[in-house]
Amino acid sequence: MICNVCKEKEATVHITKIVNGKKQELHLCEICAKSMENLDIGFEPNFKITEPFTFQSILSGIMDYVNKNSQNSIEASKELVCKNCGTSYSKFKKTGLLGCSECYKNFGENLNSVIRRVQGNAEHLGKIPKLAGKDILKKRIIMDLKEKLQKAIAKEEYEKAAEIRDKIREVEGEQRG
Repeated sequence: MICNVCKEKEATVHITKIVNGKKQELHLCEICAKSMENLDIGFEPNFKITEPFTFQSILSGIMDYVNKNSQNSIEASKELVCKNCGTSYSKFKKTGLLGCSECYKNFGENLNSVIRRVQGNAEHLGKIPKLAGKDILKKRIIMDLKEKLQKAIAKEEYEKAAEIRDKIREVEGEQRG
C-alpha cells in the first residue's frame, strides 16, 4: 500500500479511527509518519505516532479502560501489593509481569475483569500440548459430554442421553486407569 501523503513510498504505519461507526484510515510511510509527529488523530494527548507500542503499554491501557468505570477498583488497585513477593499492582501494569503465583490471588478481582474483557472468558480454552495435557484434554472431553448430556435430557432424548452417559463412563475409566 502506498503512503497517502507522499504517494511514493510503501506505507508502514496504518491508522484506523472509528468515530460513531464511521471508519477513517490513514496509511503513512515511515518518513511521513515521523514528520507528522503532532498529528491530531483523536487519541490520547500524549500519544506519539513514532513511539513503538509495547505489550506493557497495551496491557496498561486495557487495564485502565476496563477499570475506568469502577472508581473503587482503581483506588483499590493503587494500594494492592502482593503479600508473598511484594509486587505492586502499578508495577504489574508497567511491566506486565506478576511476581509469583500468589499475585493472581492478591490481584484477582482486577486481573479477572481484564482477562475476561480481553479473551472473553477467564478460563483458558486454547491449544494444549498433546503429550503434556492428556488429563486436561480428557477433563475437557468429559465436561463437553456432560454438557451434551444435560441438553439431551432437557430435550427428553433419553436414548441419546444414555449413549452420552456411557461415553462419559468410558472416558472416566480411561482417565483412571
